[in-house]
Amino acid sequence: MVDYFKKKAVNSKDDILSGLTVALALVPEAVAFSFVAGVDPLVGLYAAFMIGLITSVFGGRPGMISGATGSMAVVLVSLVKEGNQMGMSMAIPVENMGLNYLFATIILAGAIQFLAGVFRFGKFVRLIPHPVMMGFVNGLAIVIFLSQLSMFTENIGGASTFLHDSKLYTMIGLVGLTMAIMYFLPKLTTKIPAALTGILVVSAIVIFGQLDVSTVGSFIRDGGGTGLKGGLPSFQTQLFHMIPLNWSSIKFILPYAAILAAIGLIESLMTLNLLDEITKSRGNGNRECMAQGAANIVTGFFGGMGGCAMIGQSLINVNSGGRGRLSGVVAAITLLIFVLFAAPFIEMVPIAALVGVMFMVVIGTFAWSSFGILHKIPKSDAFVLILVSGLTVVFDLAIAVLVGVIVSALVFSWENARRIRARKTFRSDGTKIYEIWGPLFFGSITTFSNKFDVENDPVSVEIDFIESRVSDHSGIEAIRNLVQKYESEGKVIKLKHLSEDCIKLLQRADDHLKTVIIRDIDDPRYYVVTDKMKIE
Repeated sequence: MVDYFKKKAVNSKDDILSGLTVALALVPEAVAFSFVAGVDPLVGLYAAFMIGLITSVFGGRPGMISGATGSMAVVLVSLVKEGNQMGMSMAIPVENMGLNYLFATIILAGAIQFLAGVFRFGKFVRLIPHPVMMGFVNGLAIVIFLSQLSMFTENIGGASTFLHDSKLYTMIGLVGLTMAIMYFLPKLTTKIPAALTGILVVSAIVIFGQLDVSTVGSFIRDGGGTGLKGGLPSFQTQLFHMIPLNWSSIKFILPYAAILAAIGLIESLMTLNLLDEITKSRGNGNRECMAQGAANIVTGFFGGMGGCAMIGQSLINVNSGGRGRLSGVVAAITLLIFVLFAAPFIEMVPIAALVGVMFMVVIGTFAWSSFGILHKIPKSDAFVLILVSGLTVVFDLAIAVLVGVIVSALVFSWENARRIRARKTFRSDGTKIYEIWGPLFFGSITTFSNKFDVENDPVSVEIDFIESRVSDHSGIEAIRNLVQKYESEGKVIKLKHLSEDCIKLLQRADDHLKTVIIRDIDDPRYYVVTDKMKIE
């Protein structure tokens, strides 16, 4: 019992310290994504707080951090812009109408995500192939890296230019120092969180050394914001009278809501899968869908920009020892405390320290082993891995994963379509036997049909499916059409070793087929996907 409480105490300490680290890293991310979406920084910070808190308590993956994300912010850019234009074209023009449309869209997207969890769609993430998963983490690592390069710029006369001379060298030095602390400190002791230590050390050097570098505060002001200081999130009562409840509004926000829901679910479930592998435990995808949906609904009503799981912050949390729900709760509440009380202190944190933390996340995220296996795995898998990585960078995560799954499915179908075989033998009475080997499905029905010589076969033909499996309705139709061809030639055909499910579907299509099917005690038992599909 004593050991149990000691272990809980250690875990709680790790969760609290890692949560503090994550909260610091969440600030510039939430602010940056707010600027991307074209909204006030507090909209992103409120989203990070509310989504982070709700998913940490009710989500399906302890230790996973959620908040405002770049993948969703990119979609919100055109939504806010179009919404503002619609507001100005109203009979009584309304400024910043895009923000109201944003909140309404996030609420609808959350409802879609919640329903996805209710109907247990979260399990389908297991169908994502491993090359797609590796391409996803590689692409995401590149995206995180590229997003940090903007931190090496400064605003001069309203234009953004890259740092140079002493400013650039100072920035590189501070980033390198943060990375060095995070790399070497765990080799000395694991009791002190390396990321938090790096942030505090570099912050102390900048503050006491009075170095002229970009800080969280200057970053917000350069983006047009006024600061981190704010109050508690408030209920957006204007949504009920500002947005007209008509078909025009639904037609406008529904496509955006569907895209945001898909991006959020894919990124969250794939992050969940990645953390499952790292922590050697298993999360609940359906529960995560419902938690993400509920979080976005609440966020929309209380003035947040929506979000989903954040792979960078989740990896910071896990690598810092945060494995329980407490770490996410601490991160969310600490973030709110920053907004309410500690804004002046957080604004003093140098951007270089946070960039160093994110660069270490990039190094830890990228699947470096992929370079060593590219020449060892099938060329199709290597192609999918590289394709998904590239599409994640060029487009977004949802498109990359969808294309990767489709390409993998097509390759799988093509390979299986080539595996169907027909061994031909004759009985002493002259009956020709076709023994079918391999899967019979939409991709292999043409090859299957070409195996038979209907015109030249003898009067009596028997097809044995003991080594085959009929996988879909296309296979059922191919068998039915083949029987009709033989019978139109006046020949007798018999079918053996079909599953009970196949027999039912064939008889449903043509009652006459009862006479050609031979039943036996060793008939196989499996379901055809078009009739019954069980996914545990």
